[in-house]
Amino acid sequence: MNTKGHCYPKSIILQVVYFKLRFVLSYRDVEEIMKIRGVFVDHATIQRWVYKFTPFIESEMKKKKVKVGASWRMDETYIKVKDIWCYLYRAVDKLGNKVDFLLSRKRQRMSAQSFLIKAISNNSRPRVININKSGFNTAAIKVYNKRSFSKIKIRQCKYGNNIVEQDHRFIKWHIKNGLGFKSFESARRTLGGIEVVHMLRKNQMIGPRITMFKSFCKLAC
Repeated sequence: MNTKGHCYPKSIILQVVYFKLRFVLSYRDVEEIMKIRGVFVDHATIQRWVYKFTPFIESEMKKKKVKVGASWRMDETYIKVKDIWCYLYRAVDKLGNKVDFLLSRKRQRMSAQSFLIKAISNNSRPRVININKSGFNTAAIKVYNKRSFSKIKIRQCKYGNNIVEQDHRFIKWHIKNGLGFKSFESARRTLGGIEVVHMLRKNQMIGPRITMFKSFCKLAC
């Protein structure tokens, strides 16, 4: 993570970005916390740092994430972006480890298919995917199987997606204290950072167990 040219040292920038992604805080809350610690940084600057550096941290996490299982639970939830409902596609394995995520403007087969392709590209191909009764998700898996000559099994167990729905609730809880997302790209980047910290919380990073903040800093090296 290149912080050259910024007025603050890398250690301060990492603290600020971590506070925003880890805790249920608004940008002004983070500004106040840093002020108490003797660091004066404007909330708008904090927002720019989160926007700029979270894609790099997310990219590094993809390289250092532990391998997930072959049995997935796939679902989507609603996220409001500039007063418009968007859809956050997410998947976890049977142990609750995060597989992948994708924010989409629409809920349709192509969105579900894009998420499936992204998840498989960043991980390994699953043996089975448990979904709800969404026709879009079913169609996406069937199209993928046909085009890639795969045999991913589709399962629709009534309570099979409870574990991914719990993850949805965590995300909703985490973003409730802010003023909302003002743009789709800002939402995509911020949510990506929150998902990375959530994976660190689940010990999904390769290497010895250390504190979450130290793991976060290692991603930014």
